[in-house]
Amino acid sequence: MTRILSEETSISNQYISELRDVNVQNDSLRFRRNLERLGEIIGYEISKELEYDLKEVNTPLGTSEAKILKEQPVLATILRAGLAMHRGLLNVFDKAQNAYVSAYRKHQDNGSGFDIKIEYLSSPPLDGRIVILSDPMLATGSSMVLSYEALLKKGTPKQIHVVSAISSKQGLEYTRKHLPANTKIWIATVDDELNDKAYIIPGLGDAGDLAFGEKD
Repeated sequence: MTRILSEETSISNQYISELRDVNVQNDSLRFRRNLERLGEIIGYEISKELEYDLKEVNTPLGTSEAKILKEQPVLATILRAGLAMHRGLLNVFDKAQNAYVSAYRKHQDNGSGFDIKIEYLSSPPLDGRIVILSDPMLATGSSMVLSYEALLKKGTPKQIHVVSAISSKQGLEYTRKHLPANTKIWIATVDDELNDKAYIIPGLGDAGDLAFGEKD
């Protein structure tokens, strides 16, 4: 299943437009907050897909019944760009455990391409768990797939939710092809192209740099 929010009418479209806008991007606080808001919106939508138990709650004046999450998901993100969106998801699933994967592009010396390197993994056990894996940009899809494969060292989840702000068509198809059949993909919007450096066009630029400052 793939859900693309921009195909619907919602405030998420405004947040995406501000993330793209070069006149707004110089405000890194607003950039992070808009990624966080998208995480909150998508987290709410994911919550509708999960299982609930009926629980009796004591109030000062009596009792009430409420539907409570049957189990908490594990929120996983790809460092560093994914941190702002991860925070939005954590605002929704505030009792969730968390996992972090360091994945980055290591460019070849001749400038002809790059490899994806995984250097760090911190995660609780994942056997039989629901995992929500987020990264704001799904360009080629390689980082997402390799991060998922790294998480398998901690066990095999029973269900995967992939969350991104912007995906290329190529990245979306690659992710669909290489992740398990029980994966659900949640994207705010999809762009048509990648340039020769594998950046999404029109995209928004480097999400990590815009959120947290330029790196060497």
